[in-house]
Amino acid sequence: MPGEPTRPLPVLTEPDTAAFWRACGEHRLTYTTDRDGGVVFYPRRTDGGQVRDSAGRGVVYTYTVVRRHGHPYFRSRAPYVVAYVDLDEGFRLLAEVDADPDAVHVGMRVEVGWEDHGETAVPVFRPAGSAAT
Repeated sequence: MPGEPTRPLPVLTEPDTAAFWRACGEHRLTYTTDRDGGVVFYPRRTDGGQVRDSAGRGVVYTYTVVRRHGHPYFRSRAPYVVAYVDLDEGFRLLAEVDADPDAVHVGMRVEVGWEDHGETAVPVFRPAGSAAT
């Protein structure tokens, strides 16, 4: 009998995103600034920038409720919310929001939580102020 379906995970050796995913494994959501201090996001190697930790708080910019999915892991979670979250530090991240789909709305304050998977963790947001999981 097969086990529970597993979440597809990032390749931890990919040169542009490996440091981001290693930080996630430490429950740190990181972003980069360029030489002038401007926010640079999506995760990638930089020349002269700095990696910084985000506080992990932001607002839902937009979202969708996924009700059907072909992959066994996500099929077992449906319905679930995927949102673009505008982080307070000035970058936008696409991530799951662990909340009742009927409760999620544009402008909703959220904070990062973590879904652990061996060497890394996946950032999953929840309504701000909710109990950590």
